[in-house]
Amino acid sequence: MPRHLDRSPRRGALFSFIALAVATVLVATGIWWVAAHFEPTAQELSQPGASTSTLADSPSASSAPAASTPAPGATTTPTQGPASSIPTSATTNPATGRVDTLDGLVPDYVLPPIENGMVPVLTKIPTEQKVVFLTIDDGAVKRDSDLALLQKHGIRASLFLAKTFIAGSPDFYQQYIAAGHLIENHTMSHNLDFIHLSYAQQKAEICGMADFEEQQFGRRPVFFRPPGGPYTMAIRKAVAECGMKAIVDWESKANAGGMDYQVGAGLRPGDIVLMHFRPEFPADLAAFLKAQKAAGLKVVLLEDYLGVK
Repeated sequence: MPRHLDRSPRRGALFSFIALAVATVLVATGIWWVAAHFEPTAQELSQPGASTSTLADSPSASSAPAASTPAPGATTTPTQGPASSIPTSATTNPATGRVDTLDGLVPDYVLPPIENGMVPVLTKIPTEQKVVFLTIDDGAVKRDSDLALLQKHGIRASLFLAKTFIAGSPDFYQQYIAAGHLIENHTMSHNLDFIHLSYAQQKAEICGMADFEEQQFGRRPVFFRPPGGPYTMAIRKAVAECGMKAIVDWESKANAGGMDYQVGAGLRPGDIVLMHFRPEFPADLAAFLKAQKAAGLKVVLLEDYLGVK
């Protein structure tokens, strides 16, 4: 019988034994290799939220950054609202040099230039884009909880502050700046009879506040809001001479827990909304948010939309 057809019992048993030994060695080697490469270390298992399944099974576990957990006793400053209500783009706007609130939106309106030595006046942005702008005045009431509310809802606002309200604690507003809000000019003394002051007095109030804010906050304001809202041609000229780009008024206001409209019965695209730092701030913000959502508008920082620094 040819050798390759020899099936004697002794030789078959020998082959079976050798095959079994080889298979046992292979299986043992495989088990050792899997255990060595996939078992999490003690350090990995000690990290908050770590588990064998996420470390071994997740395709991005080795590259995705882990969420940080504040150390006990550490303090944090709120800088973002819920992910659903804040800008998702992290692109720096070349016009302003900051990450803005536009989230990819391309504005369809350009701020008019200074003409005949006078700044333009904005009471509403003429646009059909679904945007609305929140502005907050004075600074008479200072509470961390008001900033937290803005952060919770992912809102950035233009703050028109007067020195008479903030002179004793200007550093309080550094946290607003850090959170992306911008500070604008509302005069030194908040004189409600501002339009009847002499031109020299008006200019001193406007330029003086611009100088103060630049010194305190590192940015010279670009917008001015006269106390109470009224303005004259002379005030427009003084604003220009003090280096600002526009007077900003309003046609909608959150006040006493409700909304007041000079035109219509609800918010419209491009509306500039007035609020104040007052005891009723939470109720006023709630009223604004209700109106904003009912109108389907996105809250955008005015300076971002107009592309000013």
